[in-house]
Amino acid sequence: MDGIHDMGGEQGWGSVGIDPNEKVFAEEWEGRAFALGAMSGGLSGTNLDAFRHSLERLHPLAYLQDGYYGRWLACAELLLVDSGIIAEGAVDARANNLLGNETPEPADPEVNKPQYERGGGGSLREIDDAPKFNVGDPIRARDMHVLGHTRMPAYIRGRSGTVKAHRPAAVLPDSTAHFTGEDAQHVYTVTFDATELWGPEAEPATLNIDLFESYMEPRS
Repeated sequence: MDGIHDMGGEQGWGSVGIDPNEKVFAEEWEGRAFALGAMSGGLSGTNLDAFRHSLERLHPLAYLQDGYYGRWLACAELLLVDSGIIAEGAVDARANNLLGNETPEPADPEVNKPQYERGGGGSLREIDDAPKFNVGDPIRARDMHVLGHTRMPAYIRGRSGTVKAHRPAAVLPDSTAHFTGEDAQHVYTVTFDATELWGPEAEPATLNIDLFESYMEPRS
């Protein structure tokens, strides 16, 4: 899914400042937002990939303006509405009432939507299919543009790399985010040269990225 969330490789956002003394939560409400976000998956019967996809579904302006834990709160609400746990607009109405602005609160959904199947524990799986790639193989990241969730970073699409390691198989986030099955696949660590990703003026460096097998194609 192409959206504001996939900022990797983009220019114009400035450097990332790192405070070595940064607190885990700058304000008390952030810790509560973290807890609500973590609990929303269990309450709604969803999973981590669906939570990530809910981040991608936020309006671009809200994504930038709400901040990190503001996005978590919005995602928790979205998952709970999607699964029929709360009614759409219920959170805004309750917030207005707490501020003293009398607002009718929508009734709870009369018929809850079916609870999603969360699958087995964890993401790793054992699969019988032989891996299509070996360490040292030259590959190309597929030029994928999908409407739904994907863990393929936009800045590596169509770029060439080399398989560095074969990792344990895992469920495909592109499928589990939409509850269409697990589609467990082999996973590989692929090395990309910085100049391949960002041009000849990029600083000398390499980047290692874990990719699912369906994200890759052979390169002669």
